[in-house]
Amino acid sequence: MPVSLRQIRYFVSTAEHGQISQAAAELGISQSAVTTAIKDLEQTVGLDLFVRSTHGMEMTTAGRQFLFHAYEILNKVDEATNLLLPAGDFAGQLTVAASYTVIGYFLPNHLGRLRRAWPNLDIQLFELNREAIEEGLLSNRYDMAVLLTSNVINSDLATETLMSSRRRLWVPARHRLLSQGSVGLKEIAEEPYIMLTVDEAAHTALRYWSNTSYRPNVTLRTSSVEAVRSLVADGQGVAILSDMVLRPWSLEGKRIETIVPTEPIPSMDVGLAWRRGAQFTPAMEAFRSYFHQTFFLPSHR
Repeated sequence: MPVSLRQIRYFVSTAEHGQISQAAAELGISQSAVTTAIKDLEQTVGLDLFVRSTHGMEMTTAGRQFLFHAYEILNKVDEATNLLLPAGDFAGQLTVAASYTVIGYFLPNHLGRLRRAWPNLDIQLFELNREAIEEGLLSNRYDMAVLLTSNVINSDLATETLMSSRRRLWVPARHRLLSQGSVGLKEIAEEPYIMLTVDEAAHTALRYWSNTSYRPNVTLRTSSVEAVRSLVADGQGVAILSDMVLRPWSLEGKRIETIVPTEPIPSMDVGLAWRRGAQFTPAMEAFRSYFHQTFFLPSHR
């Protein structure tokens, strides 16, 4: 029996959620449909991809290996169904500034697609923090930026949000908070907290914590997302981070679960920025039009 894209999508959703019920809810289908698809997929592959337990669906070693290939397949299908035609003989140079999180978790796939769409578009990329990006845009050192638009406050810059990434609580597998009906900042404050500092993450976190009478019990501050991932998965603490940087396993192969806090947590918004009133060059227009097509004309701010 050939493997279908439907089976792969159901498998990936189950792997990411760790629960048949949550995967079914995300996909908008019945739990039995997900269960059947995974059983059929395992029969075709000839290996168990999950271990079923009272805690949910835990991936086997074969399951983790299959997930790597599943992501590749879905990415290739996405590229094939969202083709951009090269713009003839268009050529130009574009200087683009980007922040750490954007370069690590957002831009790489888009840069590859941009280069295939406009092979003569020379993109010069620079990694900087927000303050340096804003100053560089205003002084014309950079044409455009891709950054966390939710952090931009300079009114001399125009921004355009491409995507909003929800923030959730990260906890290790089988954490006690997973069995509670609701989890708010009060309960989170009772746990050791790993505070990410890169891209003003700590400043953003303290903004929403300051709206309550609770404070996180910070045991470590780090600029490394991978350090947070490993520490949380190992049971050393919890963290609130965005879905954009979420990977449900640490480098050591330990699982991370997520919980939506009861309090409203602001999303992490990613998008474009440029100097307000700047005259768009053809290179800037090409760069912007790619993201418009990819994200279906996102809202302006």
